[in-house]
Amino acid sequence: MSSILQAIDYAIRQIDSCLPAFIEKFPFSHSEGNFYEASENVEWTTGFWTGELWLAYEHTHASKYKDAALRQVASFKERILNRIDVDHHDMGFLYSPSCVAAYKLTGSEEGKKAALLAADNLVSRFQLKGQFIQAWGELGSEGNYRLIIDCLLNLPLLFWATEESGDDTYRDIALKHIDTAMRVIIRDDASTYHTYYFDTETGEPSKGVTRQGYRDGSAWSRGQAWGIYGSALAYRHTKNPKYFDLFERMTKFFLDHLPADRVPYWDFDFTDGSDEPKDSSASAIAICGMHEMAKFLDEDKATFYRSEAEKLLHVLIDTCAAVDPKVSNGLLLHGTYARKSPYNPCNNRGVDECNTWGDYFYLEALMRFAKDWDSYW
Repeated sequence: MSSILQAIDYAIRQIDSCLPAFIEKFPFSHSEGNFYEASENVEWTTGFWTGELWLAYEHTHASKYKDAALRQVASFKERILNRIDVDHHDMGFLYSPSCVAAYKLTGSEEGKKAALLAADNLVSRFQLKGQFIQAWGELGSEGNYRLIIDCLLNLPLLFWATEESGDDTYRDIALKHIDTAMRVIIRDDASTYHTYYFDTETGEPSKGVTRQGYRDGSAWSRGQAWGIYGSALAYRHTKNPKYFDLFERMTKFFLDHLPADRVPYWDFDFTDGSDEPKDSSASAIAICGMHEMAKFLDEDKATFYRSEAEKLLHVLIDTCAAVDPKVSNGLLLHGTYARKSPYNPCNNRGVDECNTWGDYFYLEALMRFAKDWDSYW
């Protein structure tokens, strides 16, 4: 426990090193040379920084973190009211660790209102033909008629919205999307597609492809981690045993395909001896998912998943944590936002850098092992 508490202290020191610059502004989605530049409240990633502030506030009870986070909640309300970069499904990533957290921790009515508006925006992307929430692009457009595995982390916003509003519509749409996604996006070997297309006329599943993985048939490590955490959250909100079965299978694939140093490459096509970059954020996400699912399991299985998660967490502490503000203003080194391959449409972006979701989920993982943490998801 002492090493985890020390790691939290180091993480909060890193947050302090850039807090004055990131109150009215936000860290960009990924660092350059391990330092974040300032950004407006755009893209899908800004909620993670506000989530870090809430985690720091929970640990220290220092008002400076609460005050900074609440100022950012106001920015998130303006963002959804003015529809600034919200024509996509990432409302949970944006509003759960920022505004839902604000409401849970401080009773912020502004946070509650913003999060409910974000939930409204998310359900507006639900497609009856196919029964899924469309990830990106113009609604109904053939080139974007698809879901992506990441959306499993957006759905807790909808379960929360039903709890707060009494309107079952949010929950019903979340359940329909989960059922569709789990049916199409997990392969027979428990590896996962990043994204899956549907026929715009019939709604029938069409094909699984990648956007950020190495190739269509490979397992993008961050996508596999979204599947692990997403299935754990699906089980938490539904108690449907099939989501535990999928969690077990996806987690086994993840653990079985880790390299010797236990930090995943950006895609599981790569293993020991490869010079391809790692993605530490995938490990941080998977750790949170294993810890979450352990809450609902019998003692033997819970002990197994907590133990595996803690081992991976100590690897991150020992090999990927940023502990010197002179070296980085992030929390977790060796992440990969996007890596170009011959088979995907990406450009290299944030390769072997910090990224905001990696930082957030690393600190969430630390907090999970330090206290009985009440989830923002």
